[in-house]
Amino acid sequence: MNHYLEKIITKPKKLALGLMSGTSLDGMDAALVEIEGAGFSTRIRFLDFLTLPYDDALREVLMKAVMGEEGGSRLICGLNFLLGDIGTEAALALCRKAGIEKERVDFAGSHGQTIYHLNNPVSLGGRKIRGTLQIGEAAVIAERLGCPVVSDFRVRDMAAGGQGAPLVPYTEYLLYRREDKTIALLNIGGIANVTLLPAGCGPEGITAFDTGPGNMVIDAAARSLLGTPYDDEGRAAAAGKVHKGFLELMFTFDRDYLERPPPKSTGRERYNADYVRKLLARSREIGLEANDVLATVTRYTAETIAFGIRRFCSPPPEELYVSGGGLHNKTLLRFIRELLPGCTVRAGDELGMPADAKEAAAFAMLANETLHGLCNNAPAATGASHPVVMGKISL
Repeated sequence: MNHYLEKIITKPKKLALGLMSGTSLDGMDAALVEIEGAGFSTRIRFLDFLTLPYDDALREVLMKAVMGEEGGSRLICGLNFLLGDIGTEAALALCRKAGIEKERVDFAGSHGQTIYHLNNPVSLGGRKIRGTLQIGEAAVIAERLGCPVVSDFRVRDMAAGGQGAPLVPYTEYLLYRREDKTIALLNIGGIANVTLLPAGCGPEGITAFDTGPGNMVIDAAARSLLGTPYDDEGRAAAAGKVHKGFLELMFTFDRDYLERPPPKSTGRERYNADYVRKLLARSREIGLEANDVLATVTRYTAETIAFGIRRFCSPPPEELYVSGGGLHNKTLLRFIRELLPGCTVRAGDELGMPADAKEAAAFAMLANETLHGLCNNAPAATGASHPVVMGKISL
């Protein structure tokens, strides 16, 4: 083992940064944590968090790239290094906010930004191939922070036959499993994903999958109909009425995915610009007002979350902890509570870490496992043929 890495991992407590840019494209999340141990003995202490927002120009070009509307090697090359710069800026800003000198940071884990995710095989070069691509050059972050950076987590799981997603369930198992209670953790980013931790389960007992759209379709409808980046606290949806026929139509678009058993994952390759254009065109044909469209697509997100939990989470969770941007949509949370009356729905903050910080912190934890040479995927969730060590190390 590299002597520098050996020095880091043998420290009783390590100061680590986690960086995450999600499907909502709202900014770069950075979490600062103190990690003790590794594997099933991992202990974590949350220290601080911030989001470095993307400006409108960057958000627009990222949206076009991830939607596949334009791109090419030149654009992806530039965005890769640009997001490396932004990841560094977020990390340095967080260090200043927390009053920590960057030299004290032992390592960082960076998810980067998913540009495309091919979880189903496509024909390419005469072969059937799957793949995933995250950008945000880790070497740039390592150079400017002066510490190792672990990145590119998804590809190793996919190489082992997995979906490369979801990745956070492994860290959720380490932190939140209980002997006496079945709980579920729901993250509502651009895509919504749920993790079920049955009482007393081992890693092989984890159930986790993407339930369908999270904020992605709601945000797209808000941009198109309201001229705003999102429906603030779900106010427009609260002012509208759910249209039953339009809701049923949305289910016809997605039934093949919703009824498919886990392991499964999805993203903008499904809920893309063409999907939203077709959806809004049908809403105009029906004659829906903007608030009614927002009410219906918000209800649809809640319905798909509840459907996934009822259909595929066994035993059913007694408590559901919600994190991600969707936590701030009061209408969405009200719908979820209505649809899961037998389950107590709580804010993820109640687990001891700000809900907005959970995913960024997870990548610091995944990086810690990588540096220790420990397997850090959850094959029961991703469908990989065996446990693997995910992540590439930039020294």
